[in-house]
Amino acid sequence: MKIAVVGLGGVGGYFGGKVALKYAGSAEHRVVFIARGAHLAAIRKEGLLLRTAEGEFRRTPDLATDDPAAAGSCDLVLVCVKEYALGEVAAGIVPLLHPETVVLPLLNGVDIAERLRGALPRGVVLSGCVYISSFIEAPGVVRQVGGTCQLFFGPDDGKAEVYRPLEVLLKDAGIKAELTDRIDVHLWTKYLFVSPMAGVTSLMAKPFGAVMADEKGKAMVKGLMEEIGRLAGAKGIALPPDKVEAALVKVARFPYETKSSMQLDYEKGRRTEVDLFIGYAVRAGRALGIPVPLHEELYAALTGAAS
Repeated sequence: MKIAVVGLGGVGGYFGGKVALKYAGSAEHRVVFIARGAHLAAIRKEGLLLRTAEGEFRRTPDLATDDPAAAGSCDLVLVCVKEYALGEVAAGIVPLLHPETVVLPLLNGVDIAERLRGALPRGVVLSGCVYISSFIEAPGVVRQVGGTCQLFFGPDDGKAEVYRPLEVLLKDAGIKAELTDRIDVHLWTKYLFVSPMAGVTSLMAKPFGAVMADEKGKAMVKGLMEEIGRLAGAKGIALPPDKVEAALVKVARFPYETKSSMQLDYEKGRRTEVDLFIGYAVRAGRALGIPVPLHEELYAALTGAAS
């Protein structure tokens, strides 16, 4: 099997690094990294250094390139880029695809697979969901600092068993992978937790602990979660009845000074995923006829534009 990892940031570096540690250089599999710039140059020179809670590992893939055409068609493509780069990346990865290529996006968001299916001319697109905190520490170096490192994946139609060999492949690489026939529940459970915290920490310029210690901040987080729960219900996604309470418990477990990745991007003046998180709920609310006034207000505040 030929496996390509597109985007070697925190997510792609961790999961791609795990895949390369197990399979690069083997007779049975071939591992390709699609990266760019100084990060690519460092990987080509010395391999990828992966620093995790389990230890440090270095591995060179079978090929590291910024040109998907140089890799040729692959059997599995892990897409690990920021959502705002998805359109450009989808156009660029077409040379990696044959009709049966499995494309597995590991991005935030609940509509990524749907968007990829609309953009790609061939291949089979699954949905994926990961829980990890990791980042590029230096060119050629990716550090994992938190998260359970779990990876949930599956087809949107629920017909999961055909992908069991892929689960085995990932597990054999030391990845906490779980194939599921209800990937929509996993995607929306994460969205309900991540999006409100991303939005409110960015708006208030405060970490998790300070937001939840602030009466108005905590109320906004809870209200945003409730709005997402109503959207999920309108779409027929069976989240558990205690979904909001469970998400608030999860928030409380984070260290006081934890910052969301979107907040960090705001602080550094980088492009953010505000449209992926807050904008999506605004658009979905309008399409479904579900009022989401807190999301409307938050989107306007974060973008400086009318929602």
